[in-house]
Amino acid sequence: MKKTILEKIFSAPAEVLEKSVELEQEIKQDIENERPIKEAKEYWKTLGPGLTTGAADDDPSGIATYSQMGASRGFSLIWLSLFSFPLMGVIQEMCARIGLTTGVGLATNIKRHFSKKILYFSTVLLLFANVFNIGADLGAMAKGTQLIFPYISFTFLIFIFAILSLGLQIFIPYKKYSKYLKYLALVLFAYVFSAFSVQINWGDVLKHLIIPTLSFSRDEIILICAAFGTTISPYLFFWQTSQEVEEQILKGEKTEESRRALNTEGDIHKMRIDVWSGMFLSNLIMFFIIATCAATLFSGGIINIGTAADAALALRPFAGNFAFILFAVGIVGVGLLAIPILAGSASYAMSEAFNWKMGLYRKLKQASSFYGVIIVAMILGIILNFIGLDPIKTLIYSAVFNGIISPVILYFIVKISGNEEIMGNFKNKKITNVIGWFAVYLLFVVSIGTIIFLFT
Repeated sequence: MKKTILEKIFSAPAEVLEKSVELEQEIKQDIENERPIKEAKEYWKTLGPGLTTGAADDDPSGIATYSQMGASRGFSLIWLSLFSFPLMGVIQEMCARIGLTTGVGLATNIKRHFSKKILYFSTVLLLFANVFNIGADLGAMAKGTQLIFPYISFTFLIFIFAILSLGLQIFIPYKKYSKYLKYLALVLFAYVFSAFSVQINWGDVLKHLIIPTLSFSRDEIILICAAFGTTISPYLFFWQTSQEVEEQILKGEKTEESRRALNTEGDIHKMRIDVWSGMFLSNLIMFFIIATCAATLFSGGIINIGTAADAALALRPFAGNFAFILFAVGIVGVGLLAIPILAGSASYAMSEAFNWKMGLYRKLKQASSFYGVIIVAMILGIILNFIGLDPIKTLIYSAVFNGIISPVILYFIVKISGNEEIMGNFKNKKITNVIGWFAVYLLFVVSIGTIIFLFT
């Protein structure tokens, strides 16, 4: 039936609107189908446990360590950000491959193939190290918040951040929780922006990045040990392995046998992209924090930094409010990412060592011991902030504990991931073994040197 002239007049606006909507949808679809955008989306989907593990590595304790490196030594130790990158990448890839290939966590693998006594000893030390780290991180987050909102009580902030961190792990389903962790990792770019807001001699930075310098003084060796302790940390080993298992469970693979049968070369390739992206981000942030503090604090004669909040406050006169706020916001954001991972990694290790039900995919009543370790670790971390423990001593104790544990756990990681009977076709390549054993011996020497310097 033909439309009348009056009908055509009144229907014209609706038809124009409909065409506009269709055109908008077509344009949107074309944009989404553009290759760079499509590839970026695929890349973001690939990222997961590796990204969050790398980001958690730059927790407030790590930020304080890197800030002290830049403040006390200028650019002279910035080469460590480049040197530690392949070590971290290889180690975390081995951990992820162990989780994917065996279908169980790191502690379970150590218990099955090595001495249980060594595992129990390492697990207890890991719990202590993580508790010290949690305490230091909670304190740094509270102090960082007070820099922007000075009238909020320190005690109130400690409890709020602790409760928030617990809530993330206990009451939010793992599928949502893992997504939150990915987005929290983006907070680290605050430190990239802060670096570009100050004047830096990039030629000098490049020179020290490529040509290592060492004085072998007591303070420098301790600082290097702290750097390794905060970058190649045992809690990252356990977390990475367990999260790969959690991701498989999320796909519906509830049994160990089904998880072992799930993996293909494609899965390993995606894991490598994820892990190396996370480790690159971690070392990139380390680089920019050292560069920023070296260019401002070291040049300005401020050579002692106690906490990450001290670093942010000290930056203000040299770098202005923008860098100061970015530093403070970064402390809080990264702390919210790192604290659940610190508590969670200790719980995974304890639960696997003592055969408790575990997993963030389980509800509170289904894994009460697993979640109990997380709660106890958080409570002890809170207490550390009210017994008068110096922040620097907290960091040193944590670094020493990590220094003792790291080479021991790393020895097991290299042995397991290089064993064909355990790993099958996904065992270590020769170059991976070489780098892995080099890391074991390096961390052993550095940790022994630090212990001698600290107690003699």
